Amino acid sequence: MKKDFLQTIVDQKRQEIQAARKQLPEDRIRKKANEKIRNKRPFYDSLTGAAKGKVNIIAEIKRASPSKGDICPDLDPFKLAGQYEKGGAAALSVLTDTHFFKGSFEDFKLARQGTSLPMLRKDFLISSYQLYESVLLEADAVLLIARILSREQLREYLMLSKELNLDVLVEIHNEEDLENAIWAEAELIGINNRNLSSFDTDIHIAMKLVSQLQPFQTPVAASGIRGKEDIVKSQQYGIHNFLIGESLVRAKDPAGFIRSLMG
Repeated sequence: MKKDFLQTIVDQKRQEIQAARKQLPEDRIRKKANEKIRNKRPFYDSLTGAAKGKVNIIAEIKRASPSKGDICPDLDPFKLAGQYEKGGAAALSVLTDTHFFKGSFEDFKLARQGTSLPMLRKDFLISSYQLYESVLLEADAVLLIARILSREQLREYLMLSKELNLDVLVEIHNEEDLENAIWAEAELIGINNRNLSSFDTDIHIAMKLVSQLQPFQTPVAASGIRGKEDIVKSQQYGIHNFLIGESLVRAKDPAGFIRSLMG
């Protein structure tokens, strides 16, 4: 059976965690995370506390991807974060995966210095070790991808994130993912229009799945949002939060592009 993109990424991530544990054992990083005093920015509240119907953009800093290759390898995270905030973004997302997306912890740190917005660490989290890492990185929120975690793991990491004062965006792509997210009582649901196994994208995925969310859940549409028309279509289905990466990174005027999306 042919190995898919997502499984390849997860296998790589296991190796990275194993190497990291040799440098800093889990008991030590856990202690450091529990002792860390930080000024957490309100990621969840920035999306759910906004005026009803307001468009909220989670603007992403993304250098490359397995499907598109280099998108903007020479971007300046500090400068781009400031442009995103100037444009009116509600929050930031920063890719920290190096092997496949050319991101880094350094990108995250530089972006954080360039903005006062709440920040999401976007990576492929499959271990509690990475949650402790995220605290030390001063992330305000993390991404948990339902597809690469069992429902028990998903619930466990949601609970641990709460203990660590991390907000969580749980990513789903299909009904099975959503069932697991509901079972784990995830509140902020990122509906990825991109299939991470094939990297095929269909912006109608979020529109189809959003009606099945529970009243306590808030949707965020991710991937494939290229212009105002995609925002308007999604709003008709009750989606007002959007995570946008590639089209923003490629924009000549990121701040102006965000303003045009918010309309």
